[in-house]
Amino acid sequence: MSTSTETYTAVASQAREATEKSVETFKQGVQKFTEQANVVAKLPTVDLTAPVARYFEYVQKSVDYNRDLATRWAELVTSLTGTVREQAEKVNGIVNDQTNVVADLAVQQAEKAQDVANEQAELAEEAKKEQEKVARAAERAAAKQAKQEAREPYEGLTKAELSDLLAERELPKSGTVEELIERLVSADSE
Repeated sequence: MSTSTETYTAVASQAREATEKSVETFKQGVQKFTEQANVVAKLPTVDLTAPVARYFEYVQKSVDYNRDLATRWAELVTSLTGTVREQAEKVNGIVNDQTNVVADLAVQQAEKAQDVANEQAELAEEAKKEQEKVARAAERAAAKQAKQEAREPYEGLTKAELSDLLAERELPKSGTVEELIERLVSADSE
């Protein structure tokens, strides 16, 4: 009977260790994500509360399930004899299998949470790049508008009038009307 209890203790210990490893893996994944998220200061806030809560609910259900199953198994071991005990040993194998399945699922859940966090970080980076692109386009449009406004005072003038304005500023007077206007606009901006 002590051999069965030792087996149960070993199985329960393995279940606990697997769960602890799963939680540690998840913790490390979240910590790595947090470290990466701190590098990019202007990324939108990523809310991991819901995935984390779901993960720990899942882990808690797994622990409860394993505890109930192990408790029932222990009750059977103490009250059963002979062939029934052989059946209990089969349950022990099932508990081991279930523990492994639960541990694998916990690791998968942690990996999925990490994947979701990585995808959200990528989307945030893409949004940042798009904002920068829009800002550059707006700057170009503003510069073009400013240049057009700077040209307006000279647009209706003749080449002779433009040459006179250039002479007043001691600038070269040769070239096309466009070149003369550009020269005056450049001189205005200096």
